[in-house]
Order: sequence, then structure tokens, then C-alpha cells
Amino acid sequence: MSNPQPDTSHDGKRPANGAKYLILLLVGLVIGVIATVMVLRAVEGRKDWQDHFPEAAMRVMAAHSAQLQISMKANRCSATDTLPHLQALRTIANDLEPALPGLSDDKRFAEHASRFRATLDAALASPPLNCEGLAETTRKIGEDCKACHQDFR
Repeated sequence: MSNPQPDTSHDGKRPANGAKYLILLLVGLVIGVIATVMVLRAVEGRKDWQDHFPEAAMRVMAAHSAQLQISMKANRCSATDTLPHLQALRTIANDLEPALPGLSDDKRFAEHASRFRATLDAALASPPLNCEGLAETTRKIGEDCKACHQDFR
């Protein structure tokens, strides 16, 4: 009834536990990677809830102002070179209040925005025809920007 001899049906080999642990480790790594990706996407998705309009408006205005400076350094100061950038700046200036809704009720901000639009209107009414005129125009634009940034940045 009792069999004192060990079971030799496995040819004397024990089942390998290492393979089980390796599979379990790989499954754990895959689940960890999937969970990490899900968490990162959730964190990234929270960033999408913020309004990018204010930063985008400022970056586009900075890019057009920089293009005016580049034109001046390249001695390309004719009206055909500068008008597109001045017009783009003026178009974006119309959106300053909607771009910064927290400041739109502030009287100082309204004055800065109005002064900036007036500077651009004057530049569009009488576009700079040479580099000296463009230098004066970009100086005035820069002063308007700097004045607003000093008060509200």
C-alpha cells in the first residue's frame, strides 16, 4: 500500500519554477508599462484644458516683431517687406482683450492695448519706406509692448 519508492514518472526531473517566475515577471512588466502610459496620457490630457490663446497671441506677435528686426538688419525695409508683418500685428492687436480675459476689464490694460493699436494704425497709414523709418516704428512698437509687460507680466 505504501510505496517507499519515489515517483519516477518525470524521468527524475523536477518541474522548473524559474519559467513560471519569468512569465510572471514579464506579465508584470507589460502591465506596468501599460499603466505608466495611461498615467502619462492622463497627465498630458490635463494640460489640454488650459487656454493656449494668450501665449499663442504673444508668441505670434513676437515672431512678427522679430521679422521686422530681421528685415531691418538685412536692409529690406521697403513697404512691401514690412507691411505684411505690421498688418499681422494689427490683426492680433484686435484680439488682445479676448486673449487675456482676466485683464480686459483693467483700465490700464485697455489703455496699453489702445496705444499699441494706435501705433500700428499710424504705421499702416504711413508705412515706413526706409530702414530709419522702420527703426522708429519698431522702437515705438517695442515701447508699447514693454510698457504693458512691465505692468502685467
